[in-house]
Amino acid sequence: MILPDAGAAGSGRRIALGLSYAGQGYHGWQRQPQGRTVQGALEEALSVFAAQPVHTVCAGRTDTGVHATLQVVHFDAPVQRADFSWVRGTNRYLPADMAVQWACPVPDAFHARFSAVGRRYRYVLLESAVRPSLEAGRCGWTFRPLDGEAMRAAAARLLGVQDFSSFRSAECQAKSPVKEMRRVDIRRSGHLWCFDFEASAFLHHMVRNIMGCLVAVGTGSRPPLWLSEVIAARSRDAAAPTFAPDGLYFLGPCYEPHWGLPELSPAQSWLP
Repeated sequence: MILPDAGAAGSGRRIALGLSYAGQGYHGWQRQPQGRTVQGALEEALSVFAAQPVHTVCAGRTDTGVHATLQVVHFDAPVQRADFSWVRGTNRYLPADMAVQWACPVPDAFHARFSAVGRRYRYVLLESAVRPSLEAGRCGWTFRPLDGEAMRAAAARLLGVQDFSSFRSAECQAKSPVKEMRRVDIRRSGHLWCFDFEASAFLHHMVRNIMGCLVAVGTGSRPPLWLSEVIAARSRDAAAPTFAPDGLYFLGPCYEPHWGLPELSPAQSWLP
């Protein structure tokens, strides 16, 4: 893979990392005064490896219990290290439920969040009369049978540029609720349902609130047309309750090819 030239950044250079993690042991991405966070664990590991403080910026902040197969972060390296050293060296100090997948030098103009032109999520849902056991914390759960065709008909109403206020949490800090939903795919693999979402950006709790509505349609509680009514209402009160975070995976941001970043993560290979 040919990578772009890296501009100087302080005494080092700007580095982009691909990071995977299991989210059930963390209070989300963002560093907090209290509580274990992904950003806190990553910055601590980077700082120990670099022997200097390292501060990171991520592509998309995840909530408590939400996982990531390819979170992308950038930081301005305070020291020079070989690219593979940032992977192996940082992983040496990371907890077992988190790992750097790759490291790439990028120009100073690259920004993990603002350079992204889209983002992707997958929700994994177990349909079973019995609650999850081995899968606990790694998938959502419904004991009621789901109608795939009904959910796909409802999901089609989410596509395009729309006001997604009905799926926005009260804590959302986005400047606008208008986003472009580019793709929603729903498929079944055994007892597991996979819901793939790709959009220009997502609001706080947007995927989990959409999931609550799709499951309501899938179980027959609501008809597919109801989702159009929810969207038109532009009110959180019109939608279903927020679904559990357990089955939500951040598959990663989308970037223009000229940045030269890997699009996939080996951590994604085990997902259905």
